[in-house]
Amino acid sequence: MTHHANDAEIDSTVYRTLLESTKAIPWKIDWSTMRFAYIGPQIESLLGWSPSTWVSVEDWAARMHPEDRERVVNFCVAQSQAGTDHEADYRALTRDGGYVWIRDVVHVVRNEAGDVDSLIGFMFDISERKKTEEELARLQKELEELSFKDGLTGVANRRMFDSVLDVEWTHARRNNQSLALVMFDIDYFKQYNDRYGHIQGDDCLKRVARALSSAATRSRDFLARFGGEEFVLVLPETDEKAAIKIAERCRNLIFKEQIPHEHSPVGQLLTVSIGVGTIVPMRQDEPLRFVETVDKRLYLAKQQGRNRIVNGP
Repeated sequence: MTHHANDAEIDSTVYRTLLESTKAIPWKIDWSTMRFAYIGPQIESLLGWSPSTWVSVEDWAARMHPEDRERVVNFCVAQSQAGTDHEADYRALTRDGGYVWIRDVVHVVRNEAGDVDSLIGFMFDISERKKTEEELARLQKELEELSFKDGLTGVANRRMFDSVLDVEWTHARRNNQSLALVMFDIDYFKQYNDRYGHIQGDDCLKRVARALSSAATRSRDFLARFGGEEFVLVLPETDEKAAIKIAERCRNLIFKEQIPHEHSPVGQLLTVSIGVGTIVPMRQDEPLRFVETVDKRLYLAKQQGRNRIVNGP
């Protein structure tokens, strides 16, 4: 029998080592007493409070930014009572009076009778991500101050694109994440203007901008007018497969607009050529070079007959 005990001991040591070496901070709360049964030692290096000072749910609530407290506590209690797994973002107070953005991911454990037995979860430090979001919100605000807005289509302009790409590039490099760019060029736009006139040409650009904007579905997806009839989408945390999918969706959205283009050699409707690139930026990579690579692919799409997507060299 001792053999089994040893196995269990080894198991729990393995689990403990795993839990205590992960960046996320594991914890467990007993439902009946509302007290912490466990909290990972990593909590101390993140917030400065030693694990022994996390006694009950009261300690957790007290160490939360007053502006977040009521909302988060009410939400977590309601979800836990309903037995629903959930997550919440809030600012946690550090021992020296600062705040760290935390994402708490909570799993509700039930006993055999189906009643809530305990809550187990992980706290993640998301301050890096929040910083990026705040930086982007600030840029977005600047966008509204016209100098970053394309006067005709209302989407961001080239200058705003440069700023956003910089922020997302730094974020992707720091977090070792994939960043994607999708560049669009309206096919035979000169011929479109010649046939329908510039007022209709302007209207066409607005419709294309609107259609492409609707493909930017996540909060950090970003569309800009890159130049005359060129647009560009910045897609953070997006790998190649996902980027190609979004590019295809864009092509489809333009097709759905059904904009007539009688003088287009590729068909009776307005189409776009698309270049796609993805990168996990390293120290030696440069945003400008990446943009040039994707621009070359866009040029290839035009060379190869337009109305297509090119995502390779």
